[in-house]
Amino acid sequence: MGWWWRLCWGLVVVIMMEVGGGHAKGGGGGGGVTYDGRSLIINGKRKILFSGSIHYPRSTPQMWPSLIAKAKKGGLDAIQTYVFWNLHEPQPGQYDFKGRYDLVRFIKNIQAQGMYVCLRIGPFIESEWNYGGFPFWLHDVPGIVYRSDNEPFKFYMQNFTKKIVNLMKSEGLYASQGGPIILSQIENEYQNVEAAFHGKGPPYVRWAAKMAVGLQTGVPWIMCKQTDAPDPVINTCNGMRCGETFGGPNSPNKPSLWTENWTSFYQVYGQKPYIRSAEDIAFHVALFIARNGSYVNYYMYHGGTNFGRTSSAYIITAYYDQAPLDEYGLKRQPKWGHLKDLHAAIKLCSTTLLQGVRTNYSLGQQQEAIVFQEETGGCAAFLTNYDGHNITVQFQNISLKLLPKSISILPDCKNIAFNSAKVNTEYNDRIITLAQTFDSTDSWEEFKDEIVNFEDTSLKSNGLLDHTNTTKDKSDYLWYTLRLKHNFSSTEAVLHVQSLAHVAHAFLNNIYIGSANGSFTTKNFTMDIPFMVKDGINNISILSVMVGLQDSGAFLERKRTGLTTVTIQGDNNEFYNLTNYEWGYKVGLLGEELQIYREENVGDVVWCENGISTNQTLTWYKIFFDAPKGDDPVALNLSSMGKGEAWVNGQSIGRYWISFHDYQGNSSQILYHVPRSFLKTGENLLVLLEENGGNPLQISLNTVSIINVQKDSSDDQIVSSFEDYIEMESYRYFY
Repeated sequence: MGWWWRLCWGLVVVIMMEVGGGHAKGGGGGGGVTYDGRSLIINGKRKILFSGSIHYPRSTPQMWPSLIAKAKKGGLDAIQTYVFWNLHEPQPGQYDFKGRYDLVRFIKNIQAQGMYVCLRIGPFIESEWNYGGFPFWLHDVPGIVYRSDNEPFKFYMQNFTKKIVNLMKSEGLYASQGGPIILSQIENEYQNVEAAFHGKGPPYVRWAAKMAVGLQTGVPWIMCKQTDAPDPVINTCNGMRCGETFGGPNSPNKPSLWTENWTSFYQVYGQKPYIRSAEDIAFHVALFIARNGSYVNYYMYHGGTNFGRTSSAYIITAYYDQAPLDEYGLKRQPKWGHLKDLHAAIKLCSTTLLQGVRTNYSLGQQQEAIVFQEETGGCAAFLTNYDGHNITVQFQNISLKLLPKSISILPDCKNIAFNSAKVNTEYNDRIITLAQTFDSTDSWEEFKDEIVNFEDTSLKSNGLLDHTNTTKDKSDYLWYTLRLKHNFSSTEAVLHVQSLAHVAHAFLNNIYIGSANGSFTTKNFTMDIPFMVKDGINNISILSVMVGLQDSGAFLERKRTGLTTVTIQGDNNEFYNLTNYEWGYKVGLLGEELQIYREENVGDVVWCENGISTNQTLTWYKIFFDAPKGDDPVALNLSSMGKGEAWVNGQSIGRYWISFHDYQGNSSQILYHVPRSFLKTGENLLVLLEENGGNPLQISLNTVSIINVQKDSSDDQIVSSFEDYIEMESYRYFY
């Protein structure tokens, strides 16, 4: 049978499976999952599997079925997700699995569409998620050292892991029970930090593996980026080029699995997005499969939204928007379609790949053939051209043209069914359609939050307290206040502040005098603000702000945040070191405390109804609006604002930081997703907290859709280099 007919037949099979549920849902049959050195074996059958990461709390239950369906239609077999400890156990022994946190419902949605699940329990997950997924109450456990051979940490880690495993068992969700879960993960990229723990690292790895396996799930456990993963745990690869960089399983009896193939990269405030082409992703997937890989997971397949305060330090609210399904769940073409074609081509020859004998031979200086040959005659080949130019090669007495930097897949060793550099999918673009403006002054109301002074505080301390240890991560905000009694001989002075937080806003006698901030690659910052000296009593109020907690690195429990030094230098050589003075502290803002972003609480403060002021610090704005008609996704354009957070009907759609620009003067994100499920038909309450000055009269409500377009050469431009992002990764672990 020629390759074209095999491709057509393959598509017919796929359609039959989608319509009729071709394999038992979630693996079915209770046969469980095993493995050998070639692949996972599900219900006795070898599998080459394509998977995609979709994180349930980064979307909504109403979006889950559509996201899963699009993933399946794109040729995926499985959905991979982390489990988010800090969402599920906000206080010790108190659990939350409701709404967006309903893990069981999410997995059953996947099962209902006949797909498998890879459940990454962690429970450390990193994932650009606040505190790496740890609940902050862990910080206060006496004697705790995270992710080490430390009894307090191991107690709570085991407790949560067992909670999740038992929950899955109680719902019959493991493949050994006929459910969809075929893999579970313990820990996460631990080898990146293992050396920092010296003798406490390796025993912890062995303990974690033994603890997980002892839970008897009936499916294999994995550890990603952990070359010493103890048997029977499988070590897996994360990265963009695992076909080139992965050293392979640490045992010949384990399969080669790729748990994170980064389809883009996380984006931080002040940086442009990383655009990874569909061609590059396809090349490296094909190479990994050609080199005996049998499981590839796209991280992310749909990134979604970091709602509320869930993102880690400096991470923007949109997550992996450049994934095959964008933040709104819309297909991003050609990435989605090109990968679908890749999956179909590999599935055409999956039996040969899994049963055939693999051989490599050269086709030229930078050309290679990898051939799989079955005893029954089946043959499949991957022809790789590493050169940047077209080249014609002879392969099995056939003359074939290979495109630059590409892999051609020949399911029958004769005809090219797919080439990684040849995109046959239409390109599309995102269309933002204006639905409503908010330019009527009469429609807005505002409330100015209070500036906290020393006498307003009940918590006082000689010296500067740690920000996060004081807030317990209940708020981004901590007031540092000082009542300074001095008669200055100077008329002008400079307030000097050093901070390990992310932002600081300074007020003198209730008047705003300036701000400063750090960045993802600068873990501390200084603020020098000139001010006019007033004799007598001066109230200094500094609002310290965190924009998420660090999500990675060793000894997270020891990381200090907040102000570290405060001094005043007068123009007559007067100098005051205020660091060890008595300071007063208050956690959070008044509006936060009263939750005035909820409709039932908006009356707890007096809102100004006689027009609003713009470019004001610490100001709350509210307005009511109607939902746009139709089903298209909805987004707020906040490009006229500065920095803060937004709520719709009491639900936070995330932090915004429009005023933090990249090197070209552009904001990292201006559109903020408002899920349809957050909206009512009319009278929707929008509340904005603005920290450092914006103009709500210029924001707008929009719908989001896609349209097919002609390819433009600019589509292939890499906005940020791969090396830049490797450098960014180093800051996560070592600073």
